[in-house]
Amino acid sequence: MRALHQFVPTFEPGAVGGHMLELQRLARETLGVEAELFAEFVHPAREGQARRHTDYGRRVPAKPGDVLVYHVAIGSVVADFVRRRPEQLVIDHHNITPPELYERWEPDAAYGCSWGRAQLPELAARTSLGVADSTYNEDELRRAGYAATATAPILLDPAVFDSGDAGVDAGALARLQEGKTGADWLFVGRVSPNKCQHDVIKAFAAFRRMYDPAARLHIVGGSSSPAYWAALEGYVGALGLGGSVRLTGAVSSGELLAHYRVADAFVCLSEHEGFCIPLLEAMNNRVPIVAFASSAVPGTLGDAGVLLGSKRPATVAAAVHRVLSDEGLRSALVTAGTARLATFTLPRVRARWLEVLRGLDGT
Repeated sequence: MRALHQFVPTFEPGAVGGHMLELQRLARETLGVEAELFAEFVHPAREGQARRHTDYGRRVPAKPGDVLVYHVAIGSVVADFVRRRPEQLVIDHHNITPPELYERWEPDAAYGCSWGRAQLPELAARTSLGVADSTYNEDELRRAGYAATATAPILLDPAVFDSGDAGVDAGALARLQEGKTGADWLFVGRVSPNKCQHDVIKAFAAFRRMYDPAARLHIVGGSSSPAYWAALEGYVGALGLGGSVRLTGAVSSGELLAHYRVADAFVCLSEHEGFCIPLLEAMNNRVPIVAFASSAVPGTLGDAGVLLGSKRPATVAAAVHRVLSDEGLRSALVTAGTARLATFTLPRVRARWLEVLRGLDGT
C-alpha cells in the first residue's frame, strides 16, 4: 500500500468525519503512507481538510498501490466515481437509514437513502473488502453480496471518553440543576424519524403519570428533519408536557457534558442505528441505559444496559423506574458500562484497524 485515500459524499463534523481524521492519522503516522480525504461537499468547519473527489487522478496523482476507502452513509456520485476507478477499493459501511423511515417526513432524504441502498450491492463486485462498524452492518454487507467482510468499530475522538469536570459548561449545569426535583431522562442524537424521539416522549409521559410527575426529558441534538421536529413540538404540546420536555437543538461539548451530569437515565428507542455512539457517551458518564433492542443497538450496548423487546410506553416507563429505584441494578449497569467501554477505546480500535488494513492484498 502506497497510499490510503478516503472518500465520502459530505465531509463534515460528526462521527464519520472524526473517524476519517483518525484513520488518516493512523495511515500517516503508523503505516507511513500518503493519506488524503476527498468529498463532493465539504462543510465550512472542515474547510481545507478535504479535497474535491474529482481531484483524485488529476491534482492528486493516482499511483500503483493506492487503496481507496469509500464511506457509505447515503447515495452519492462519489460512489460511482470510486466504482469506476481501477485502484483497490475498500468499503467502510456506516449503514444507510431505511428510506421508508423518512418517506413521510423528508422525501429528499428518503430518495438519498434509496439511492445509497441501490449503490451498496453495485459496489460489491469492485470491492476487495467491506468493513463494517458493527456486526449488524457486516451482516448487511454480506446480504448485499460482499465476499470478504470484517468488523472494525468506528475510530472515536478521545474526547468522547473525557468525563472530567473541566470540560463541563458550568452555566449550563447550573441551569439544568435549578428546579430539579424529579428524575431526568436523556436522549442524545439527531432529531430524525429513525431515532423515534416520539416514542421516548410517549414513554416519558407514561412515566410521569405512573411514577414521577416531576420528571424531565431532555432531547439533545440537531435536526435532520424539520418536519419531524415540528411534529415532536406539537406532540409535546398536545400531551401537556411543554414544561417538562425540552428539545435543545445542537449544543456545545460543554453543554452536552452538563446534560450527562444531571441525567438519571439514558433512554434510546431508535428503530435503526448503525452503531450509536451516544450509548458509549452515556456509559462513560456513568448514566444507566434503557434501550430498545433494534438494529446495531444490542451489539454496541452488550450487557451494559437494559434491553427491551417492546416499546410499549408502560413497559419502557417501568424499566426506567426499576433502574432508578433499584440501587443495586443501577450500580451493576454503571459497572458493566465501564467494562463495555474498554472494548471501544481508541488504542484498541486502532489496533483492530491496523489488523484489517495490513490484511489487504499487496500491503
